Amino acid sequence: MVFTAKALPPSGKTVLITGASTGLGRETALHLAERGFRVLGAVRKAEDGDRLAADCPSGRVEHVVLDVTDEASIAAAAGEVADKVGERGLWGLVNNAGICVSAPLEVVPTDVLRRQLEVNVVGQLAVTQAFLPLLRTARGRLVNVTSGLGTVAIPYLGPYSAAQFAKEGMSDALRRELAPMGVSVSVVSPGAIWTPIWGKIAQEGHDALSAAPARVADLYRATFLRFLRFNEQAAKDSKTQPAEVAVAIDSALTSAKPKTRYRIGTDVRRGSFLARVLPDTAVDSMFRKIVTPLPTDQEAHRVGS
Repeated sequence: MVFTAKALPPSGKTVLITGASTGLGRETALHLAERGFRVLGAVRKAEDGDRLAADCPSGRVEHVVLDVTDEASIAAAAGEVADKVGERGLWGLVNNAGICVSAPLEVVPTDVLRRQLEVNVVGQLAVTQAFLPLLRTARGRLVNVTSGLGTVAIPYLGPYSAAQFAKEGMSDALRRELAPMGVSVSVVSPGAIWTPIWGKIAQEGHDALSAAPARVADLYRATFLRFLRFNEQAAKDSKTQPAEVAVAIDSALTSAKPKTRYRIGTDVRRGSFLARVLPDTAVDSMFRKIVTPLPTDQEAHRVGS
């Protein structure tokens, strides 16, 4: 994927990326460093940051310890970054950190739902609030990474989709509020991509199902286990690569006229289009097979019991 809009030079500009230890955040950090940015990779553990910096040939990646759910950690990171950037300010903040909870909504514990929203929504706003003074100084860029599930909600990914819908709406409001101050806001919305996050999704789902009363869990077990298998395989088979997301974030940070949204992957573009043109009932019918039991699901039920 190539974005051809006139680009601004990255030299001398500093970008902070949350969730930079693995997956899309790591890929983006290394990509932007090679492009010439000074990159501050926000990680929860210093050792993860050391590994990230060691993997950067240009030496333009440093790490900042930051937990998006901890106000004291956010404040400390903001102070550290302010010292690093000085009067130049911060050119870019990429809100990438996130988790994914996948389970039927009826069995999702409320504390798990709160954690989903705390990391993906509340924590992102807290980070944005802390770094906005530095962004205003540089008249810089805010880039929020969401997903295609911020446009179309899929059964059994309700908690994650709720968080992504909220982050999309929050991004729209921020874009309109910050425009007079010279800070642009873009959303980068990737589709299914195989990253380390998938190793945690299935376990979260199994845990939620196991914690639910058996009479409730049994209503969903077969179809949900089937969904987990097919969903993971779809991510493995996806032709969308993390590098495409990094290129889109690069464009949002360097284009003279950045887009409000960058949709990455045919699945996201198709889903967004269908959600706009089809009635809800038609979209519902597309997902009905996910929640409809099949004869072969009985075996999955016995395996999952």
